[in-house]
Amino acid sequence: MEHLTPWLRLQLTPGLGRVGLMRLIEHFKTPENAIDKADRGWSLAGLRNGLARAVPAATDCKIRRACELLNEMNGRLLTIWDADYPQRLRQIDDPPALLYCCGELPAEPAVAIVGTRHPTDFGRMFTKKLAREIASAGIVIVSGMARGIDSAAHRGALDGGGKTVAVLGCGIDRIYPPENVGLYKQIIGNGTLLSEYPPGSDPLPGNFPGRNRIISGLSLGTLVVEACRDSGSLITAEFALEQGREVMAIPGSVERKTSYGPNLLIKQGAHPITEASEILEILGLSTAHSSKKTGQAISDVDLPEPAGRVLATLDLTPRHSDELTVESGLTPMELSVILLHLELQGYAEKLPGGRYVRGRRAL
Repeated sequence: MEHLTPWLRLQLTPGLGRVGLMRLIEHFKTPENAIDKADRGWSLAGLRNGLARAVPAATDCKIRRACELLNEMNGRLLTIWDADYPQRLRQIDDPPALLYCCGELPAEPAVAIVGTRHPTDFGRMFTKKLAREIASAGIVIVSGMARGIDSAAHRGALDGGGKTVAVLGCGIDRIYPPENVGLYKQIIGNGTLLSEYPPGSDPLPGNFPGRNRIISGLSLGTLVVEACRDSGSLITAEFALEQGREVMAIPGSVERKTSYGPNLLIKQGAHPITEASEILEILGLSTAHSSKKTGQAISDVDLPEPAGRVLATLDLTPRHSDELTVESGLTPMELSVILLHLELQGYAEKLPGGRYVRGRRAL
């Protein structure tokens, strides 16, 4: 990891910043050269006097710890001057100079899926379904591993046997939020962790808006599922517009706070989305293979009666067992037994409050 130390010394120089680091490399060609000239000062336009004297030593504890963490994770550093730096991200106005990565960055086209940290049950289920279908068509799902919609997007991609990239607002060694420890381990095993912040960096509030530009920058388009008025997902959508990428949104009921963001985006010209095949068509990714995978409605499952009749009443909108009792014509006890069997077989999923939706096996 000796090559990592000079980059970290520049990145952790107080007051230098991304733009200053890029200016140094453009002038001195390598971080080693820039550090060698630091004793004489950097007389470059835009860099304040005395900045060169603030370069931390190679033995600085933060630098040593960052190197150790990256090595323990089998991670690597990508710079914007490397040939395998993501080309789509390189094209945005303010690309990160450095990226810390765990896992291979997939070469396939990507779609960003983002949304509120406090989704409805429908929003969470629908996100997983869309992500699973898109990922199974060979498209990478990019999100921020936050609570709610982001986590559902990653899980859907993994469930579909596809690829997913989690862009973090902290070091790639940090599990944030902490309850996502299982998802974090899954992504390490089958996906990619990415951050512009060195290992060991805390998830500070100011990191996340910058993280959002990377999510949209890696992707052909950004889909907003559910988002309140002040949601960071709207920042991601704004970045996508500035970057010349497509913006899509799931329309929702005007009575729900989480519908505000998507409905606003649609008013402003975003593409309304109701199924995965529409996303692929908008992004020019529709193929015979992907259409077959994603264009289908909820599938019918051949089950004996009355189980088939009960399953036919379920979709991705949560339904209370009392409502299902009336529609199925069964007694509460009969319905309870059937729902239990459907749940055990994966055809139904029970949600809090005695509500049910279709299970993964029936989608």
